[in-house]
Amino acid sequence: MTGQDLGTLLLRITVGALLLLHGLAKLRHGIAPIHGMVTAKGLPSVLAYGVYIGEVLAPILVLLGYFTRPAAIVIAINMVVAVALAHSGNVLHLGRSGGSAVELEALYFAAALAIALFGAGRYSVSRGASRWD
Repeated sequence: MTGQDLGTLLLRITVGALLLLHGLAKLRHGIAPIHGMVTAKGLPSVLAYGVYIGEVLAPILVLLGYFTRPAAIVIAINMVVAVALAHSGNVLHLGRSGGSAVELEALYFAAALAIALFGAGRYSVSRGASRWD
């Protein structure tokens, strides 16, 4: 048991579980607001369903440590799309508490990139044996 293995596990659990909560809310309440944002940007409304991949499927894979690297990249892309669709006007602004107005998305983005670089680690379904994990 190494600190790196435990750190990787903690990062995967944190990102996977917290982002999955966002996805479960969308499963429960629908994605009509996302449809509106997608079509307002002139994109096909079917792209709104990608949120289920980025906020449900990818976090589950990250939690399990299965196809971890591709799933983490999907999460990072999901955060870029979320900022582009919903928060593009806030990128250079501060929030009410003084931090960046997009700090949550930035943290998810950076953590997902770290997971993609580190991989799943030893405490995962594949035990880090696959190049995808």
